[in-house]
Amino acid sequence: MKPLNDLTLEQKVGQLLMCGFHGQHADEQITHLIRDYHVGGVIYFRRNVESVDQLTRLSAELQDLAAETGAWPLMISVDQEGGMVARIDKEGMTQVPGNMALGATGNPEYTLACARILGRELKSIGIDMNLAPVVDVNNNPLNPVIGVRSYGEDAESVAAHGVAAITGYQLQGIAATAKHFPGHGDTAVDSHLGMVTVPHDRNRLEQVELLPFRQAIEAGVDAIMTAHVMFPSIESEPIPATLSHKVLTGLLREEMGFEGIIITDCLEMHAISKPYGVAEAAIRAVEAGADLILVSHTLEDQVAALKAIVDAVRTKRISEEVIHQAVERIMTWKRKRCGQQIDHLVLPKTNETVEAADVEPANRTESTEPSDTSKRNESMLFKIASGSITIVHNDGLLPLDPEKDVYVIWPEVVQRTEVDEPWSHTESLGMALSQLRGRVREHNITTQPTHDEAERILAEVSESEQVIVCTYTSAGHLPKGQQHLVEKLSENHSLVVIALRNPYDLLEIPRPGSYLCTYENTPAVVRALSHVLTGGLRPTGGLPIRLF
Repeated sequence: MKPLNDLTLEQKVGQLLMCGFHGQHADEQITHLIRDYHVGGVIYFRRNVESVDQLTRLSAELQDLAAETGAWPLMISVDQEGGMVARIDKEGMTQVPGNMALGATGNPEYTLACARILGRELKSIGIDMNLAPVVDVNNNPLNPVIGVRSYGEDAESVAAHGVAAITGYQLQGIAATAKHFPGHGDTAVDSHLGMVTVPHDRNRLEQVELLPFRQAIEAGVDAIMTAHVMFPSIESEPIPATLSHKVLTGLLREEMGFEGIIITDCLEMHAISKPYGVAEAAIRAVEAGADLILVSHTLEDQVAALKAIVDAVRTKRISEEVIHQAVERIMTWKRKRCGQQIDHLVLPKTNETVEAADVEPANRTESTEPSDTSKRNESMLFKIASGSITIVHNDGLLPLDPEKDVYVIWPEVVQRTEVDEPWSHTESLGMALSQLRGRVREHNITTQPTHDEAERILAEVSESEQVIVCTYTSAGHLPKGQQHLVEKLSENHSLVVIALRNPYDLLEIPRPGSYLCTYENTPAVVRALSHVLTGGLRPTGGLPIRLF
């Protein structure tokens, strides 16, 4: 590995790029980027994952590629937020709860415990950086991109959970990344699709949006990810934070004193790529003060960004000293988190215990019998689920009457987005309820049910005595088909409605007889929910957002 001063300009600029690729092995795209363009960072997506063992081998393969070129070790990252945003959902990776479920427990110790287990598991498969936690304060019911990825709408609570997550990851040698600076919680547009503005004055930003980031910095967070969002009270020009020197250097570096790595959100997102183009945006992000430039998908854009930054230095648009300082921060991080000699596959032996909760990395042996570790994890996840499920109101419909039949309407999540990925191993509520009692019928619908689907359900459910409707919203509004179905069913039935993701669904339907929030539909939550509905479990979750 060459010292910083011995690197060429191209090698330095390569260290500033973090790139995704499309294979489950070192394909032509990522090989080209590492060997020919000296790329120093890699990001995994669901498309890269076949199994935990395969991903472990891939991490080693990529590090070998970098070593063959004499380069510094790669910084390998992933978005493993928990809940409904988890790129690795295979056997051997614990399905930890998402942020809003953890926020509903009111217990940051649960967040610390989950981050520690996840940090250990990520480290054991060759991942160095988790692009988590989200510390956006979600106070806009119509936010289509943050929602349950946030711990809630109270800034102090978000900060407490965020610090717990940061601590848990970094105790295991994983870089934590607080995102999306200066805050993406009070927006009604998805920056994957277009430009967003947060119009609040500076005093409001200090009290809400910036507070969790200040506490993350005090906790020693390794990295902060930028938001493709405009903040006119900080930056008078109509440019997003990712490209703003006033935001990244003036506010984050100089005023808030952050000395770690500033990483952009992906520059291929439409809020950036459409008005600026990826290559020009990469230059502007570096000028603004970013250290790591994330380009997640397209080889042409990745190469264009690299070449554009090199050209900007050669033409004196960017000082080489700016590049030097960014690479220095990245190398400082690599020394701290990776070490001079990196073995991504072997963890140091330790006798420490997780005091916050008895959770450990999932066992990855070939045995089909559950290990003691797996059993402890399952028990802990059930406990957290029980502490997160929230009964908003109950007009006497719960617990369910064991003498009456139950009809469950369950939405299947099949459409994948950047912030909503179906789990490869799921359990429906009907399946879970049938383990506890008989006479359960279930009708699966899409998250966008048609009028014909609704009519079929209305005909089937007419004689049912207890009707449970599960809703699912991954964007800002409950889909019209689900709204229509609940409205029609409410005409003849007193419903139990369960919001499986977005707690704000209640705002778009007639008031049901009972309303519950689970914040996600992971197996641990569904199993706990079945016990809640049948009276075997008393949930203790509290709403982390306001509905009234």
